[in-house]
Amino acid sequence: MSPKAQPTAVEGFNGLGLSPSLLATLASLGYEEPTPIQREAIPPLLAGRDLLGQAETGTGKTAAFALPLLERIHRERTVDDDSRRARALILVPTRELAMQVAEAVHKYGHAAFGTCVVPVYGGQAIQQQLRALRRGVDVLVATPGRALDHIRRRSIDLSDTRFVVLDEADEMLDMGFAEDLEAILDALPKERQTALLSATIAPRVASIAERHLNDPVRVKIHREKTATGEVPRVRQTAYVVSREHKLTALGRVLDIEDPASAIIFCRTRGEVDQLSESLSAHGYRAAALHGGLTQEQRDRVMRRFREGTVELLIATDVAARGLDIENVSHVVNYDVPMSPDAYVHRIGRTGRAGRAGAAITFAEPRERRYLRNIEQLTKQTINTESVPTIVDLRARKLEMTRAALQELLVAGDLDGYRVVAETLGEEYDVMDVATAAIKLAHEARSGAGARDSDDVEIPEVGVPRADVSGGRIKPKGKRERGSPGARKEHRGDVTRLYIGLGRSSGVRPGDIVGAIANEAGVSPKGIGSIDITDKFAIVEVQEDEAKSIIAALRGTTLRGKKVTVREDRGVRGS
Repeated sequence: MSPKAQPTAVEGFNGLGLSPSLLATLASLGYEEPTPIQREAIPPLLAGRDLLGQAETGTGKTAAFALPLLERIHRERTVDDDSRRARALILVPTRELAMQVAEAVHKYGHAAFGTCVVPVYGGQAIQQQLRALRRGVDVLVATPGRALDHIRRRSIDLSDTRFVVLDEADEMLDMGFAEDLEAILDALPKERQTALLSATIAPRVASIAERHLNDPVRVKIHREKTATGEVPRVRQTAYVVSREHKLTALGRVLDIEDPASAIIFCRTRGEVDQLSESLSAHGYRAAALHGGLTQEQRDRVMRRFREGTVELLIATDVAARGLDIENVSHVVNYDVPMSPDAYVHRIGRTGRAGRAGAAITFAEPRERRYLRNIEQLTKQTINTESVPTIVDLRARKLEMTRAALQELLVAGDLDGYRVVAETLGEEYDVMDVATAAIKLAHEARSGAGARDSDDVEIPEVGVPRADVSGGRIKPKGKRERGSPGARKEHRGDVTRLYIGLGRSSGVRPGDIVGAIANEAGVSPKGIGSIDITDKFAIVEVQEDEAKSIIAALRGTTLRGKKVTVREDRGVRGS
């Protein structure tokens, strides 16, 4: 018997009933083995059955419905049929997901069958969509609002539509598309095949399935259970900390974790804007994403995040729905989601395709019950840990310096610097020379001489109190020039200034930095932490510059208002 050949796409998928054309396409794309949802969903869909599928984001749902849909369109098209009226309609919650699904369906179907796929969604010029629809379409991928708009305009002909997919159905309902979905489904031919896929089968999802699916095959892909001793694919951690210390705790954790890319979830637009401003002011490359942005602004933020020029995406649940972003290393719940299902949705954006991921949650003491509810739903433990201490931060930064030096040693190409080492080695002990070089490299990576924090404790509930500080978020190695926390040196004692305007007046960290820099002529590098409450702000400055800053700011305005400025005496008011 000859040795068994290496697995190919044909061997992995050929038992599912797909045609040679599609199998060849999958092989060319590097597909080898079907995922569980693909293995369970493709055969009944090829057989013409309706399907109710429950699987999380990132499990291969798109191929699970797209491959049988393409196969059936090809099989049922007659030789003389060139009408190109939409044979399939795929409904998705967001513009981003519409583009991603359309790209995937085109990738599978165009080479195999010449399938024409058109995405339609809000935010795109209607005339552009009308031109594409007039040219003909096999598969229409649409958001519910724009699909209904075209139905009412009679710019799409769904009379030949025989295949309908509701992808991320729970998301569409959460976004308020229930009436639109009902209207669209009622406008479609009664004789059709329908697939509904959702991360959760909530009562509203089940109700739509009961009304619009005909004796569906039910497929549920369970969460993977971690074997004993195996590291979970998504590491789940919680920090219980009071709200006034949450921002500082977030900074500490970000510095320890050093995420390559992270999505940080907040409950409201206001929190998104405030957190984005605060993180940006402390040297992080952060950007906000919420429903108040124009489509152009939203696209720009997403492009920067995908390109890596933004490392922290601060978002609301609604704004992030439907986003399918590869290689998100961390998901951070700045606020605990009140719904366990929302938690599952959020953390499903990391740890994909076998990669490691981390889900970090900040909980106030009163939010403990939400953590317990999440654990009950997911059947997984969320480890509660202490906020990193200053010692932890220093150790982590030293470890990062050690790793960077190790990479240089492995890479080699150090001959140009060897003469310096040899010369110094003649005058000093070689170990001292190496230690000095490490110190120099470490300070260059960390921001030489920058203070780690103010020595103010963060009390934590339910875990041992960490010997940590309050004050400002510790700046990362990647800092924007001139941002607070990026200063290169510490030139003496620090004074805290009281500024008698706060969030209720629209004051942001950038306003204070700009006022001090422009009016007092102080470099932004000399500005420390900025803590803003509703009514006032506290900012750290160098003691020898405090009086000139007070004098300069007393003669100016912030957000169009005269401002009270004085040294902070712990007495609040103006």
